[in-house]
Amino acid sequence: MNKSILLLSPNIASDNKGDDIIMECVRKELGFVLNENFVYDMPTHLPAFSSFSVWRNSLAVQNYSNCDWKFAGGSNLLVKDLKTHYPQWNIHPFNSKPLQGTILVGVGAGAGDYTNKYTTKLYRKVLNHEYYHSVRDERSKEYVESLGLKAINTGCVTMWKLTPTFCREIPTSKADNVVFTLTGRNEPDPLDQKLINILLENYAHVSFWIQGDKDAAYLHMFDNIEGIEIIPPSKDAYDKVLSRENIEYIGTRLHGGIYALRHKKRAIIISIDERASSISKDTGLLTIEKTNIDGIRSLINSEFETKLNLPFDEIERWKRQFME
Repeated sequence: MNKSILLLSPNIASDNKGDDIIMECVRKELGFVLNENFVYDMPTHLPAFSSFSVWRNSLAVQNYSNCDWKFAGGSNLLVKDLKTHYPQWNIHPFNSKPLQGTILVGVGAGAGDYTNKYTTKLYRKVLNHEYYHSVRDERSKEYVESLGLKAINTGCVTMWKLTPTFCREIPTSKADNVVFTLTGRNEPDPLDQKLINILLENYAHVSFWIQGDKDAAYLHMFDNIEGIEIIPPSKDAYDKVLSRENIEYIGTRLHGGIYALRHKKRAIIISIDERASSISKDTGLLTIEKTNIDGIRSLINSEFETKLNLPFDEIERWKRQFME
């Protein structure tokens, strides 16, 4: 008998095209579950249900509530304070009842150590208590377990494809061309200007992919950008760039870099927050701190292998829960 599945997607109404990358990978990795069953797609950034429809317990709400499995796909979904003005998962006590039993897929926990009773209680209400949750790093695993739930550190779902055999096909030496990303800010960071200059000095052709909604405006705050090719803000456009020969990736966008690796392109990810640093610590993903931007020069011109230490046994252990 076919099952019904609720898939909660961070790429709906997202301001970051990295969420499209995450959900592409979630769908591929959950293909053994999704492909044979009926799937309802729901957002995480927006409320999946209105409080009124939940109160009425409409037929549609009943359908969603009674799904056999409910999955939340990837991203930095678990903020430590759900009272924040823009929670990554837009849930509250009056709209979340149909989501009870949700299982996490490669999800990360936000920065900070403190979490309040409201947030803890709501997560415990919504998240599944029977299945193991798949989390992105050890820090996120500890947080989910602190909620009294079960978790497996599977690494980020976008990296599950990056086996040792796959990674051996990623070039070790510098390409002639580069595609880079920046993370939009309100004021220009001098370190980003330094990065732009370094890239123009070291590559024959430089492209810039717009991953976030503020990235294009941010790039235009800098000097020396006239010769840079602008890649439109879509995953399809980025796919085409990564299909080019003799190109590699450098930038502050974590999933832009991981997606380049998935295309067998060499990548240098510039760490600007706890996400990249936590994943690097757990998996050996090559990152460099933004404060060490001068070190980019030597790294660009050196040879290095992409060697990742991913928990493939744990990934399979998590998947087997849904094969029995």
